[in-house]
Amino acid sequence: MKKHFAVIALLGLWSQASYAQNLLKGNSLPIKNTYQILASDSPEELIRKAAHVVPTKNQYDALKDEFISFIHFGPNTFTRMEWGNGKEDPRIFDLKNLDTDQWCASMKAAGMTKVIFTAKHHDGFVLWQSRYTDHGIMSTGFMEGKGDIMKELATSCRKYGLKLGVYLSPADLYQIENEKGLYGNLSSYTTRTIPRKVEGRPFANKTSFQFEVDDYNEYFLNQLFELLTEYGPIHEVWFDGAHPKTKGGQKYNYPAWRELIHKLAPEAIVFGKEDLRWCGNEAGATRSTEWNIIPFDSDPHQLANHKDLTGKDLGSREKLQGAKFLHYQPAETNTSIREGWFYRDDTYQKVRSTDDVFDIYERSVGGNSIFLLNIPPNSEGRFSPEDVRVLKEIGDRISKTYGKNLLSLSKGPKELFDDDPKSSFVFSSQTGEVEFTAKKPITINRFMLQEAIQTNGERIEKHAIDVWLDGKWEEIAVSTNVGYKRILRFPEVTAQKFRLRILESRSLPVISSLGAYYAVNRPPQLQINRGTDGKISITAKKHEFGWKPHGQDASKNLKADYQIFYTVDGTEPTSKSLVYEGGFSSTPKIVKAIAIAKDGLKGAVVEKEIGFSKADWSVVELSSFEEKHPGNLMFDEDEKSFWRSRGGKEGHFVVLDLGKMMDIKAFSYMPQTQNGKGMMAKGNILVSEDGKNWVKGGSFEFGNLINDPSRRMYRLENVVRGRFVKLEATEIAGGDDSLSIAELDIF
Repeated sequence: MKKHFAVIALLGLWSQASYAQNLLKGNSLPIKNTYQILASDSPEELIRKAAHVVPTKNQYDALKDEFISFIHFGPNTFTRMEWGNGKEDPRIFDLKNLDTDQWCASMKAAGMTKVIFTAKHHDGFVLWQSRYTDHGIMSTGFMEGKGDIMKELATSCRKYGLKLGVYLSPADLYQIENEKGLYGNLSSYTTRTIPRKVEGRPFANKTSFQFEVDDYNEYFLNQLFELLTEYGPIHEVWFDGAHPKTKGGQKYNYPAWRELIHKLAPEAIVFGKEDLRWCGNEAGATRSTEWNIIPFDSDPHQLANHKDLTGKDLGSREKLQGAKFLHYQPAETNTSIREGWFYRDDTYQKVRSTDDVFDIYERSVGGNSIFLLNIPPNSEGRFSPEDVRVLKEIGDRISKTYGKNLLSLSKGPKELFDDDPKSSFVFSSQTGEVEFTAKKPITINRFMLQEAIQTNGERIEKHAIDVWLDGKWEEIAVSTNVGYKRILRFPEVTAQKFRLRILESRSLPVISSLGAYYAVNRPPQLQINRGTDGKISITAKKHEFGWKPHGQDASKNLKADYQIFYTVDGTEPTSKSLVYEGGFSSTPKIVKAIAIAKDGLKGAVVEKEIGFSKADWSVVELSSFEEKHPGNLMFDEDEKSFWRSRGGKEGHFVVLDLGKMMDIKAFSYMPQTQNGKGMMAKGNILVSEDGKNWVKGGSFEFGNLINDPSRRMYRLENVVRGRFVKLEATEIAGGDDSLSIAELDIF
C-alpha cells in the first residue's frame, strides 16, 4: 500500500512549475474574468474557456468574507410593514436610542466579516444626513434631527474590525408619490455635475463627475457620492432589483453609477450587477451545484440590467452551450434571521434557531456562495436578545467545528494542509485520486475542499471522499463541483486513511486546501404537524434540500439516543416537561418542543401556534377552481397540495363553513410554492354567523411573497365571532390572474 500511495503522490504532486510547463505546451489558456465565445469555438473549446474564467480581486475578497450581515432598519421598524409606501410621516421613525456597538459586537461574535446597511429602502427614507432631501432622519426627533445612523455604524465597524457596505434602493416610493418627486418626472437628460454643490455643506473629497442624466439619476448619484466619500471605505454596494411601483418610464443610468463607484470606492463589490448575483430566493435555499461561471448573451460588463437568475441549473455544461460570453459572477445566499426583513415584535415574529442558521452557513459558504444574513434592529435601536443569543451560538459553533483541521499534520501533499491559498496541488489528469494519512485515527463528519479559483478557475465537476475501513476503501461522500469552497456532510466515521477522487472535471483540477472536521452530533431539529384527524405529531424535521445535517435518515451511524419533550401552555420545554410518545389530540394554542440527548445536549426549541381543528370544515362557495386543485386542498394539512382558482379577471374568493361558532382572532396563509403563482398579496377577511350577513374583520397585505413564499399571519384588530369565513383577494402578486392557497389556518 505504501508503494501505491507513492505512485499516486508522484502523479498528483505536480508543482506549479510543472503546471507552467503544461501551459507552455498549449494545453491551457490565459485566465480571464470574462471570456467571449466565438462562433467557431467547438463545445470542447467552450468548456476549456469555462475552466479558465476566474474572479476579480474584489470578487475573490467577497468570497473570502464568507459570512456577512444585512441590517434592515427604517420606518418599517415602527409600522411593522415589510414595504413602506413612501407616504409615511418621517416622525413615524420614533427612535430614542441607538447602539450600533451592540450590533457590531454581536455580528463579530457570530464570525461575520461585513455589514451591509439599508441607508435607503424602497420607501425613500434616508438614514444619513443627506444634502439632497429632507425625507429622512433629519426630519425626525432622533437627536433633534441631527442623528446619522450611517455615521454611527461606520464608526462601530471600524471599532470592531468589520467591513461596511451600503444598500441604496434604486426604487424610491417617496420620490414617486411626492408631487414634487423626481422619480419618473419626465425631466430631460442634460449634462449634470456630480456632486451638486450645496451651500454651507462642502465635500472634503473634491472629485467631480460630468454625466448626461435626468433629475432622478442626478439625485441618486449625488446620494451615492455622499455615501461613498463620507462613510467609507465602502466594500459593497447593494442594488435591489425590486420595484414595488414605477412611474413615468423611469430608467436607471447604471453605467454612470458604475463609473462613480469604481472611481470613489475601488474596493467595493457591486451586488445585483456584474460583480455579484442574487441566489434566486430569500428563504436560505441553496442549489446542490452552484457554478459561478455564468453564460451571458452579451458582454456582462456592458449590460445596464442584469436579470435575476432563479433556475436550478445555471452553469452546467449543457447550460453553457450557446453562450456568447462566460463570466465569473458569485452568488449571495440572502435570508433573514427573523420572519421578514424588518423587526416587528418579539412575541409573534419567529427567530431562526442556531441549528437552522448553521445549516444555511454550511450549505451556502460550503456550496460556493456567500452567506448574507439579515439581523433587523428593534425599535429600541438594538438587536433583540434572542437574535443576539443565536448569533453568539452560531459563532461558537462555527469556531468549534472549523477552527481546527484534523488533517493538518497528515502525510500527503503538503500544499493541501499548509494554510497558504497561494500554494496548490495540481492533478496530472482530469480525473485521479490522492491519499492522505492522519497521525492517528480521527473521528470526522465533515470534509472541506477549495479550488485555486483565483489562479485557475472552477474545474471539478464531480468528486468523492473515501475512508479505509476493514481493509478496503469505502465511499462516505460524493458531490459535484467545488469552486471557492465545498463542505461535504456525512454520518460520523473514525479512520486514519482517506482518499479524494476526482471523477469529472473541465480541465486539470487545482486544489488549494483540504480539511477534515467534526461537528458535534446534536439532537435533530424538530417539526410539529397536525394530521387530518386533528392529532398533533412531533418528529425530526424532514429537510427540503437533500442533506442530512444531524445524520437522520442516514445509515448505521444513526442512534436514537434522544427524547422529545413538549409543552402545550406556551412555556419553554425542559427535560421535566411532557415526554412525547406519539400523536395527541388536545387542542392547545401553542405547542413547543425540544429534543434532548441522553448526555444532556439540547436541540433547538421549535414551536407552532395551533389553529382551530379543521375536521368539520367545508367549502361553501368558491370563485372557481381548477380540476386538479379543488377547494378542500386548502385545509387538508398538506402544504404540497393547494386550491387554485381558474385564471380570469373576476374576483377570487373562498367561503368556508367552520362547523360551529368561533371567536376569530387571526388567520395564516401558506402560498403554494410549486411554481410561484397565485400568491395573495392583498385582501379582506369577512366573518358571518349565518353565511349571509358579513362583518369585515380587516384588510391585509403580504409583501414580498414571490421572493419569500413563506407562511404569513394576519391578526385582526378586534375579535370577531362567527361560523363562516370569507377571504377575498384584492391583489395577486406579480399580476397573476388566479389565486392559490396551499394551507389555511384560523385562530
